[in-house]
Amino acid sequence: MTHPTIIQGGMGIAVSNRRLARAVSREGALGVVSGTLLAVVLARRLASGDPSGDLRWALGKLPLPGLADRILARYFVPGGLPADRPFPIVPRPTLEPNPLLDELTVAANFTEVFLAKEGHDGPIGLNLLEKIQLPTLASLFGAMLAGVDYVLMGAGIPRAIPRVLDRLATGEPVDLKINVEAPPGTAPHVCQLDPTRLGWPAGAKLKRPHFLAIVSSAALALTLAKKAEGHVDGFVIESPIAGGHNAPPRGPQRLSPTGEPIYGPRDHPDLAEFRALGRPFWLAGGQATPAGLAAAQAAGAVGLQVGSLFALCAESGLAKELKSDVLRSARAGGLDVFTDPRASPTGFPFKVARVPGTLADPACYATRRRVCDLGYLREAVEGPDGRLVYRCPAEPVADFTRKGGDADATEGRMCLCNGLLSAVGLAQSRRGEAEPAVVTIGGDCQAAARLATDGGAPYRARDVLRYLHGAPDNEATPTVAPQQAGAAEVTVPVG
Repeated sequence: MTHPTIIQGGMGIAVSNRRLARAVSREGALGVVSGTLLAVVLARRLASGDPSGDLRWALGKLPLPGLADRILARYFVPGGLPADRPFPIVPRPTLEPNPLLDELTVAANFTEVFLAKEGHDGPIGLNLLEKIQLPTLASLFGAMLAGVDYVLMGAGIPRAIPRVLDRLATGEPVDLKINVEAPPGTAPHVCQLDPTRLGWPAGAKLKRPHFLAIVSSAALALTLAKKAEGHVDGFVIESPIAGGHNAPPRGPQRLSPTGEPIYGPRDHPDLAEFRALGRPFWLAGGQATPAGLAAAQAAGAVGLQVGSLFALCAESGLAKELKSDVLRSARAGGLDVFTDPRASPTGFPFKVARVPGTLADPACYATRRRVCDLGYLREAVEGPDGRLVYRCPAEPVADFTRKGGDADATEGRMCLCNGLLSAVGLAQSRRGEAEPAVVTIGGDCQAAARLATDGGAPYRARDVLRYLHGAPDNEATPTVAPQQAGAAEVTVPVG
């Protein structure tokens, strides 16, 4: 089949929102919504009064009797909460079954995909992180209820996801093995979802979306192609310059003089190996130019996945003031994007834009009181007595060490759950103060700087696509795996 040439990246928490995905899809590309923490996003949008009424309208289309009414009764606040009032608490994901959280997660993914698909016939994708496993089954089911066309997943090895999609498409119960730190010989832990318990008719069919695995190496792609539980339809190949989480460098970690991970020749995939797999692939990270698209296609790729250009356009969910600050800094040549090896609780390197007043600002980081009230990046740990605890290196240090964690692991960690929600205008209020934001962006924002106006006003999604499909300019043809300045040793040419 023919796949879209351009895939819009699934950035952050609600940066890649329904509005952006819809705008991209209407132009013939693959619009993607981020499924990360969507249950929290929906709860907070409803508590903010749902001014447009879109969420309530979409919830009314949810084909699960009574579920929408229960969510509205719990979270909708007519007129919205006062600015200094905290948002309602959403249950934290655990291995213990929680029907309330399952319902909220299903509804959130349904509404986001449903609204993204409204008014056009273009494809819509859902982006999930393999590292965030506990909400995955409910997220996939909700998105499939809305007819999602693609599922994209990275930040791990999503071997089981094709099987899950196959089974959900036929209305069957699904399960997913959950990574738990446990003593040797411990029985595996599994989470489950039965669509009939949510009101879906037994055996009722759903469309099976295409599954694209986001990878950084041909070895991982080959593993998934041969050993995944079902068919992987294609791959997105991310380079270390891509925003958000990056794969760690292969081999022992070495840091540059600025403290960033050093990537070497082993971290740049051989595209001949991807071509040999015989499945479609896209390149991501630092390729978002007309010449980059031409080079990718010459190397055998369908096209590109593009993140930062879309993250900074008018339709994205990133707060307007942050968007303008980043664009102004990029135009002035002063945007500092740091590949932080410690910021993310996952242990993956994470790109952070050093914007004043955000958690990347040392003064802001030092004054924020640690709290872990969302818990999506917590790790489950089983003790010798069989009891489970959940810990996150970004939580209060005393809590982390009490659960058996090493205090050194907490140094420099950022609460990405709260920080990324703040970046899209959904900051939790604590004692009258809003949680500070975290801004993640790719290491190459030159194209965004060219598209933005002098005052930092954002461009639109259609401008990104028209730019990418335009005639290549006088720039040098980029490499397939460009490096971030100061953090790299090699550049691998196309081929």
